[in-house]
Amino acid sequence: MRYTFAILFLLFIPFNSKGQADPEGLRILDKFSSTALSAPSVSIKFKLITDDAANSKKDTASGSLVMAKDQYRLELPGNIVWFNGSVSWNYLVNEKEVTITKPDRRDESFMSRPASVFTLYKKGYKIRLLDETATAWIVDLYPEDTGNELIRIRLTIGKTTYNLLNAEYKRKDGITISLKVTDYNLKTLPDGSYFTFNPKNYRDVEIIDMR
Repeated sequence: MRYTFAILFLLFIPFNSKGQADPEGLRILDKFSSTALSAPSVSIKFKLITDDAANSKKDTASGSLVMAKDQYRLELPGNIVWFNGSVSWNYLVNEKEVTITKPDRRDESFMSRPASVFTLYKKGYKIRLLDETATAWIVDLYPEDTGNELIRIRLTIGKTTYNLLNAEYKRKDGITISLKVTDYNLKTLPDGSYFTFNPKNYRDVEIIDMR
C-alpha cells in the first residue's frame, strides 16, 4: 500500500492559483503537454523511489501507468487500479479485495480526469528552466502556496521527443519521491476493456461496490 500512496501523491498535487514562468521553461512544458495529449495513449513504465532521509529509509518499486484520454490503468506491487472514464476499480492483491467507486466528474483531479495531469502545471507554480544537457531539459516547479507540503517538483524531459525521463518531488517532511521512467510510449493502442476490471479474470475476490 505504501507504493500506492506514493504514486497517488504524485498524481493528486493541488494546483489552484495562477503561476509564473520563464518563457523557455513554459515552452518546454507546453510542448511536453501537447505531445502527450495528442497521442492515442501515454504508456509509462517506471521505478518509484521513496527516500525518507529523516528516518534513513528508502523503498523502491516498479510499476506502470497507461492513460488514454480520461481512462487509465495503474499497476503497482500489490495493487491495480482501473478507470474507464466513469467507474474506478481498486484491486488489493494480498487482501483479494476490489473496491468500486464512481469519481465525481466535476472534480479536476487525476482520479476523475487523468488527462489533466499534463496541464496542471499551468496553475499554482513558478516554473524555472534549471539546466540543459545535450539530451534533456531539467525544469523546476515551485509552489506559490506557502502552505503546500512540497518544496519543489523537478521534471527531466527528453529533447528528441519531449518524453518524460524523471519526476522528483521534494517535500517539507524530508521525503523525496522520484519516478524514474524506464519506458515512455505514445503509440500503444489499448482497447476499452484494458481499463475495465473483469471479474472473470480474478476469481475468489471480494467485491465492495461503493457507487
